[in-house]
Amino acid sequence: MALLIAVTVAGNALVMLAFVADSSLRTQNNFFLLNLAISDFLVGAFCIPLYVPYVLTGRWIFGRSLCKLWLVVDYLLCTSSVFNIVLISYDRFLSVTRAVAYRAQQGNTKQAVLKMVMVWVLAFLLYGPAIISWEYISGQSIIPTGECYAEFFYNWYFLMTASTLEFFTPFISVMFFNLSIYLNIQKRTKLRLDVFHEVHNQSFTEEMEMSPEAKLSLKCCKWEQKDFRRAFIKLLCPKKLKIQPHDPLQNCWK
Repeated sequence: MALLIAVTVAGNALVMLAFVADSSLRTQNNFFLLNLAISDFLVGAFCIPLYVPYVLTGRWIFGRSLCKLWLVVDYLLCTSSVFNIVLISYDRFLSVTRAVAYRAQQGNTKQAVLKMVMVWVLAFLLYGPAIISWEYISGQSIIPTGECYAEFFYNWYFLMTASTLEFFTPFISVMFFNLSIYLNIQKRTKLRLDVFHEVHNQSFTEEMEMSPEAKLSLKCCKWEQKDFRRAFIKLLCPKKLKIQPHDPLQNCWK
């Protein structure tokens, strides 16, 4: 678990450092990746370290107040990570399906920041109020001394509702966005290949229907496009460039 903490903290810290150090990385999509890195960094820096002694000893030794704070932060960060993944998938979906409009909005950082804030607000509203106020609404606490878990831990209808919003809906959304991206790219690739083959076949047909003189002229022009520099030297210094027999350049000059 110590290794897990070190890797989580160091890896996400490097992501945040790269974003701060390199201004070219500050695009809209990378803002969402930064948001994901922040939530995962806090999981490694705050949530897991407090969970380690709880796992090793089997008792919560930090008191009820810190228990509630830890639960709120833990549920908040894990939920925000899930919502950030959905937001990143949605952003990539827009970049593929609405490329022109997406590029026009790349400089709009205010909209990206607003989406980032909305992720945190929604993540908090899903579990935060329930963790804080459940025992006051129900009139009693069911958590024994030395334990630390949410009051709704055994409330199946709340857990089913929250799981639907936190897991099943994001899971279906991410699947839909990524499948749409795949199908859209596949469709574009097929269209490009069809256009390429059509142009290639049309060019081949036109070349076959040309007269011998036109074919020779076409070959000369293609050759000149590939080696314009050599023809330019010949034009300036004709005596310095030796033309070999059967050289395509010879026919072009004629």
